[in-house]
Amino acid sequence: MAAERVELLEELERKVLWLAMWTIHNANHLRPSADGLKVGGHQASSASLATILTALYFKALRPEDRVAVKPHASPIFHAIQYLFGNQTRAKLENFRGYKGAQSYPSRTKDIDDVDFSTGSVGLGVAQTLFSSLVQDYLRAKDLGTALPEGKMVALVGDAEMDEGNIFEALLEGWKHGLRNTWWIVDYNRQSLDAVVREGLWERFESIFHNFGWDVVILKYGRLLEAAFTEPGGEALRRWIDTCPNQLYSALTFQGGKAWRRRLLDDIGDQGPVTALIEARSDEELGQLMTNLGGHDLASLLHAFEEARTHDRPVCFIAYTIKGFGLPLAGHKDNHAGLMTPAQMEDLRARHRIRPGHEWDAFEGLATPATELRALIEAAPFNARGARRYKAPAIEVPAKLSVQLQPAMSTQQGFGLLLNDIGKQDSEFASRVVTTSPDVTVSTNLGAFVNRRGLFAREELADTFRKERIPSTFNWEFSPKGQHMELGIAEMNLFIMLSALGLSHSIFGERLLPVGTLYDPFIERGLDALNYACYQDARFILAATPSGVTLAPEGGAHQSIATPLIGMTQDGLASFEPAFVDELAVILRFAFDHMQCENGGSTYLRLSTRTIEQPKRTLDAALTEDIVKGGYWMRRPGPNAQVVVAYSGALAPEAIEAVGLIAEDRRDVGLLAITSADRLHAGWTAAQKAREDGSAQARSPVETLLAHVPQDCALITVVDGHPATLSWLGSVWGHRTRALGVEHFGQTGTIADLYRHYGIDAQGIARAAQAIAPGRPIRYLRAV
Repeated sequence: MAAERVELLEELERKVLWLAMWTIHNANHLRPSADGLKVGGHQASSASLATILTALYFKALRPEDRVAVKPHASPIFHAIQYLFGNQTRAKLENFRGYKGAQSYPSRTKDIDDVDFSTGSVGLGVAQTLFSSLVQDYLRAKDLGTALPEGKMVALVGDAEMDEGNIFEALLEGWKHGLRNTWWIVDYNRQSLDAVVREGLWERFESIFHNFGWDVVILKYGRLLEAAFTEPGGEALRRWIDTCPNQLYSALTFQGGKAWRRRLLDDIGDQGPVTALIEARSDEELGQLMTNLGGHDLASLLHAFEEARTHDRPVCFIAYTIKGFGLPLAGHKDNHAGLMTPAQMEDLRARHRIRPGHEWDAFEGLATPATELRALIEAAPFNARGARRYKAPAIEVPAKLSVQLQPAMSTQQGFGLLLNDIGKQDSEFASRVVTTSPDVTVSTNLGAFVNRRGLFAREELADTFRKERIPSTFNWEFSPKGQHMELGIAEMNLFIMLSALGLSHSIFGERLLPVGTLYDPFIERGLDALNYACYQDARFILAATPSGVTLAPEGGAHQSIATPLIGMTQDGLASFEPAFVDELAVILRFAFDHMQCENGGSTYLRLSTRTIEQPKRTLDAALTEDIVKGGYWMRRPGPNAQVVVAYSGALAPEAIEAVGLIAEDRRDVGLLAITSADRLHAGWTAAQKAREDGSAQARSPVETLLAHVPQDCALITVVDGHPATLSWLGSVWGHRTRALGVEHFGQTGTIADLYRHYGIDAQGIARAAQAIAPGRPIRYLRAV
């Protein structure tokens, strides 16, 4: 790249650094603080990436490329977007404030061009890998071909590489033949608390090479490379290569005089080396010794240009200095450090910023603003404007069909519903993509995969089928396949669902992702699930089997808290149907819900327990109630003393218990809760609406319970934590006894465990007797 062009970019780099530092300074020292809390903003962590992000956004990136920015570099990112015109001064002035520019880049809360939210470290990095796999999936099916293939780019802190989910993702990428992915490691050799271990770069290099990545090490900038060619230069290189990280950081913080003293002490007795050192002033020597590859625009641009010529995944290990260009540079305590007002004034002087002009886009730069504005407007990244796509919705069948059997489980019903979708020759069926962490068969996705196949960019025959060995499942890998096979790591499942669930926005092509896993192991991937929902990724999650109903497997495989996770996770509608006809209605809703502008993802908590299915036809009203979250299986009469409300697989116990209770009580009611989450969300929304002046607002659960007599008791029961349904009594002030599971499970039969936890029919009846006594009942066993 021409030297004059690099000089212009270096001017923009100076401006980006200033704007980012001023944004943080303004938030912490100038903006009024009502609560006195430190705002923060990570000035040092931002500064180490200023050069790299400048090279990327103003030259190297194309519109089809997507970037996950290191969380702590958020101010640098916002400053670049401000120069692009995608961010406002008002939001920068309100950085980390209410509705200001976000602490960490957010797809849903920031107005600038955020591709992937970051914040929970490691997850944004892995997201780029899975997004690249999604890009391959689409192109294998001739979808999204109007756009060129893009590079999925992650800016990674070296300490961030400690996160285990990054290495889990690396393995999955290797399995799927990962392409078009760049990870740029900000190798500043400092973490939050310390300086990183010596030789860490060698471990990184080895790991990435082993997974089939190219590794590009950007260690020295142009000044150092030129110095190495001078007499004594090789001795200087050897000294740098063997200098411990902590010493290098300390000398960087101390500056040119300290560099001179140490270098002369260590290698200055050699005439050429002494001449090399003494030929430079203290300031020039400090600049030379901190001229690392990650701060050299020409080196970075050349490396990115070379990597653009092929589709292999690339790890760039870019040596940087934490706090580069700031008085904090190199200090081991600089992670959360803030420049003092005096230090900021010194930075102002060095950047030639006049008071009152701190936010001016080109203040203090030598090049005319018109020339710099032209450079910004010509940035390839900006060539197509906004990069948020709006893919059209895929029409969902009016009804999802399933052949009901007299007795079956919701997991079995789920498999049959997906199998029926797999039979269809429709746009809807072709857009469904399934994925699972090595539990495809045991979560009942097998039949769908039999029909639709496993995805791979290259065909791979099923050896068992080829050798004519009988098998229930005939699975072949091919570009036509619609199942993404994953290893056992649940984090990878949720990040894959996040990538698939953003396909409509990132690549302009809508997919309908369905992921399955064992319900207890949602908690293994909970951070990634939360991350996916925070990005507003759209998918269906079927978790099965669930609860202590998975009786023989024992406590480690039995879920207790997952109903509460479903209720509390933003962006995720949670359902726990008891019957397969309910599931068919809910699944159809979920496919529609994921495509609505104000929709979201859906979690289905399913069971392997086979229970008797009701013989009924669902009318429009009942279908609507199932989706809203609940309906009356047995409506209570005006003299009702007890209502039993249940969710999921405990339907038989609830039905039996109502029969027992009704022997000496009138008008006993039975309430089926298909979604505690939807009912609770509707209730809180109605309360808020009334507080805001809409006096007539009424939620579905308020309507359901409105005619239950005030002195009637509610017994709630769920195969999970009792808090899931305990709030029902608060809707109209009914006395409530919430039954469920509060402690780790154990092995046994279903009957053993239900009896142990008091969620069998007898336990429900005992609870009713205690809260709403009838006459002494001979059928109640002692515990």
